[in-house]
Amino acid sequence: MSKHTKPEKSWMMYDMANSAYSVVITTAIFPIYYKAVANEAGVSAADSTAYLGYTISIATFILAMLGPILGSVADFKDMKRKFFTFFFLLGSLSTIGLVLVPEDQWLLLLIIYTLTAIGARGANLFYDAYLVDVTERDKMDDLSAKGFAVGYIGSVIPFILSISVIILSQQEILPLSVGNASKIAFLITAIWWILFTIPLLKNVRQKHWIERKPRIVANSFKELKKTFLEIKQHKAILLFLIAYFFYIDGVGTIISMSTAYGTDVGLGTTDLIVALLAVQVVAAPFAMLFGRLARKFGAKQMIYVGIFIYIIVCVYAMFLDTVVDFWILAMLVASAQGGIQALSRSFFAQMVPKEKSNSFFGFYNVFGRFAAVSGPFLVGGMTQLTGNSAYGVFSLVILFIIGFIILLFVPDPRKEQTA
Repeated sequence: MSKHTKPEKSWMMYDMANSAYSVVITTAIFPIYYKAVANEAGVSAADSTAYLGYTISIATFILAMLGPILGSVADFKDMKRKFFTFFFLLGSLSTIGLVLVPEDQWLLLLIIYTLTAIGARGANLFYDAYLVDVTERDKMDDLSAKGFAVGYIGSVIPFILSISVIILSQQEILPLSVGNASKIAFLITAIWWILFTIPLLKNVRQKHWIERKPRIVANSFKELKKTFLEIKQHKAILLFLIAYFFYIDGVGTIISMSTAYGTDVGLGTTDLIVALLAVQVVAAPFAMLFGRLARKFGAKQMIYVGIFIYIIVCVYAMFLDTVVDFWILAMLVASAQGGIQALSRSFFAQMVPKEKSNSFFGFYNVFGRFAAVSGPFLVGGMTQLTGNSAYGVFSLVILFIIGFIILLFVPDPRKEQTA
């Protein structure tokens, strides 16, 4: 990272901060802890998985509705930092709040989890929009991919710390119940999140903005309308957002519900946790590889590669039968997970006006978050309908195929620059 500027390094550090939340809370320990709490309360495995999916959908729906409005306000001078800080604090402090929920209150646990999700995803909206402030257009693909790679590598540390506490409690080396050990993992995550957000708050500033006007709320709605009209006029941006809506839906759903699915098909906690740790380690070099290949072939082509890998994942999930099958599935996800997200972010950032990045990323957030509403509902509904989680995962294949087809019609901004 030595060749990067201080703002670039600080921006990448936040990927390390929020990736701890993504791994420990969204993907690994919280779903397992929640499933155990719900099971003790008499909730069936299929229903608890469905309720988790519905909860994720509610959180993302709320943020999707607020995203464009908040983005248009954040385009004004000095506002991006304020919104980022608010959502970061909401997410990190609510994560601490998970520690305080009694172990028999599965519904309250989901409510607090909703707040953590709104905070984390709200902060990510403005974090993504900061990309245009910290680097130049020709470095966006590489920096975005490296950010994801740093996040994967950095998140391994709080993950290992958290898992160590849980294992030591299981072995009765630590005088803790597994439930209390899980709560310590939530606390470790919150502290890590706060610690590695400090460099961004200290060193990253909004460089592109619209000058503030007296009636900031009223004017933000005017800017929102202008942005909406600009998106309608720019066919390439609109088509990309529609394609993104579909394929990122599948990506996000697989990330957020993978451990719940693994539990339903009979995998043990140890197998799940070791596989998730391996995914973090393997995903880091693949994210960087996607960034480097994007410099040669273009971000759009590498997004195609990521979508194709996820189609294979959805189909293979139907035949998952052994621990080896799950490992193969996990490594396939690891090879594409970081790259497709990183290059989608940088591909979009290259298409939008820098001074209105928050407004445009607000709509980017809408398409991504509304997508995240439908995906978990699709998995939850199909799982309840069939009684088999495999059919729920397989149903996501249609989202990747639609996204792939629509992306074919999106012009490559890199080619337009050289034309």
